[in-house]
Amino acid sequence: MNKITDKRKIKVTLVMTVSADGVTARSRDEFVDWSSSADKKLFAKISKDAGAVIMGKNTFDTFEGLLPDRLNIVMCQNPRGSFKENLMFFSGSPESLLDELEAKGYTEAVLAGGSYTNFKFYEENLIDELILTISPVMFGKGLSVFNSAVNAELKLKDLRKIDEDTVMLNYYFKKKVSNGTE
Repeated sequence: MNKITDKRKIKVTLVMTVSADGVTARSRDEFVDWSSSADKKLFAKISKDAGAVIMGKNTFDTFEGLLPDRLNIVMCQNPRGSFKENLMFFSGSPESLLDELEAKGYTEAVLAGGSYTNFKFYEENLIDELILTISPVMFGKGLSVFNSAVNAELKLKDLRKIDEDTVMLNYYFKKKVSNGTE
């Protein structure tokens, strides 16, 4: 089940890697170097196919450089000018960003964190799918996929091993649930 409406044609897929105990990172400034090479290859393929990757400023700052062959969109309160063709800083709402991407011809975008940016898209009911890879590590504490409580129903689309120890789960977001009702 996909919630893309006639009004909004762009598909948003939240792509995250988590530890076996559900942690996306130990701290907000950690570059995720603990995920498998299969996970990194999967992310690269999905995000290149989509053509656009949306992330928060803290997530962007953990990368050593731009992700090549796709538009890098950084959601931030104080956008700074970009002199690079594949970098865009954006301070508006998630909905207005998707409107702008649609106007530029994009039909898909990958949402890649952090937890605050993920929650803003969730809050506006803009996430269509979740691709979650589970890495064979545990941290005990750290950051979650969302920075606030969510209540969503998911429907499993795909489940597979992407290497010897890493599992990929692909879900559709069925609906955002508020106090037990839709």
